[in-house]
Amino acid sequence: MINKKAKGSKGERDLVKFFNENEWSCIRIAGSGSSKYPAPDILAGNAIRRVAVECKVTKDHKKYFPNDEIEQLRTFSQKFGAESWVAVKFGSNEWYFLMLEDLIDTGKSWSISLDIAKRRGLTKEELLGKGNVNETFKRAE
Repeated sequence: MINKKAKGSKGERDLVKFFNENEWSCIRIAGSGSSKYPAPDILAGNAIRRVAVECKVTKDHKKYFPNDEIEQLRTFSQKFGAESWVAVKFGSNEWYFLMLEDLIDTGKSWSISLDIAKRRGLTKEELLGKGNVNETFKRAE
């Protein structure tokens, strides 16, 4: 059985591969979350957009993010000029990319459920703007 850290690292590497194979540049930031400086898990961009992404892989139907993790992503993104995104992979489902505004504030942390991720999140392809652009940016209410 693969441990949580290894599962998360594998998920990050899979996303780095996806971005790079789709004409974006992408790097995984080693030590993100353990540095005294804010840093996302991955940083990706092309000539038009830059995205800073906090990645999570879980077998559960809900994922929680500590307040400081979300605040660090927000701070880094603002200073770097990147869009802030959270990418969550629930079990065998695909990756869902969510804006920070899509997360639920529980007071002690932030959360996202599989149900909300499916309704409000973007797939990898949608995040990159592939397919019908109107559908890509149409958000569920």
